[in-house]
Parts: sequence; C-alpha cells; structure tokens
Amino acid sequence: MSTAIHKMVDSCRDGSFARLICKMPSGWLILGEKQVVSGYCLLLPDPVVPHLNALQGDHRQKFLNDMVVCGDAILKVTKALRINYEMLGNLEPALHCHLFPRYDSEPEELKTRPIWFYDWDSVPSVDIKTQSVLVETLKQILS
Repeated sequence: MSTAIHKMVDSCRDGSFARLICKMPSGWLILGEKQVVSGYCLLLPDPVVPHLNALQGDHRQKFLNDMVVCGDAILKVTKALRINYEMLGNLEPALHCHLFPRYDSEPEELKTRPIWFYDWDSVPSVDIKTQSVLVETLKQILS
C-alpha cells in the first residue's frame, strides 16, 4: 500500500522533501503542512508500518523515544505549555505521530479542545522560508 506517509518518507530519504527537519533514529521529523499552531510537526517512521502495534521490540521503543525527544525540543523552541501527541491513522493508514504545541495564548474557546476543532481550511500551507528559524533550531537541538 502506498499512502501519503509512504510518499513523504520516500521524499525524505532522497532529500527532496521541503518540510524535512531532520533524520531521527526511528524515522523523520517534518514540519506540519498547515501550521494551525506554530511548531506543529510530525514524526514518520522509517520503514513505514501500518500502526504502532506493528512496530516490534527496539523499533517501537526508538519511535516512542523519538516522539518524546522531538516533543522536548519543540517545547524548548516554541515555549509552549505542552505537546499534544496524536497517532490516528484513519485517513492515512500508516503510522505517524502528530506533535502539536499548545499555548496559553490560544483562543479561549479552543485551548482546551482537541486541535481538530480549529478551522484547518483557513490556514494556508506553510511557507518553509518563514519557518527557517524554527527548523534550524530544531535541527541543532536534535543533532
């Protein structure tokens, strides 16, 4: 099966993925296409598997550890209150973890709601140039 996750991982491998932040022991950290909250990233496993339970032994531990390490770095860079970690896989049936920084400055009616309550359609696709400081700082911390 070829999903958007498979395609993104292939592009990360060949160096052509514009939103690539860095290689991690378990896969790739990328910038979210829609920065509904500043600093939104995804962790993609390499190789791609259908879901978390398909990862065995050390591979599972590496992915979960990378998830937290990336979250720590995002917290440090963004000064967010916390990171919400989400692994859904319903639209794209391949493992990937969304890392959403959550802020005290979010609109009152949204700050305690799941991130999916935001109006994603009103958010433009990310301009990688405007995110260069975030990307470079995350690369530096995670290298």
